[in-house]
Amino acid sequence: MIGGMTTSKIAVSLPYALVAQARKAVARGVADSVSAYVASALTEKAKSDDLAELLGEMLAETGGPMTAAERRAADVTLGPPRKSKRRSA
Repeated sequence: MIGGMTTSKIAVSLPYALVAQARKAVARGVADSVSAYVASALTEKAKSDDLAELLGEMLAETGGPMTAAERRAADVTLGPPRKSKRRSA
C-alpha cells in the first residue's frame, strides 16, 4: 500500500484463479495481504493507462503513428525491435 494513502473498502468479483494467485503471493511473502496485492496490480494498471494516454497525446501532436516507411528507416538506424521474453513471476 502506498504510505499515507487513505483507503476505501469495496467488494469485487474476481476469477477464482486470480484470487488463488493473490493468496499464493501472500503465502510466499510477496504481498502483505490480498488487498495489497490487488492495490499493487491496480496501481500498475493505472500507470499503464496514463502512459497510453500520454502516448496518444504525443502521437496526436506529432502527426500520428509512424508510417511503414518511417518504421523501416527507424529499424535500419536502430536495429529491429527485440522480441520480449515474458518474465516468470
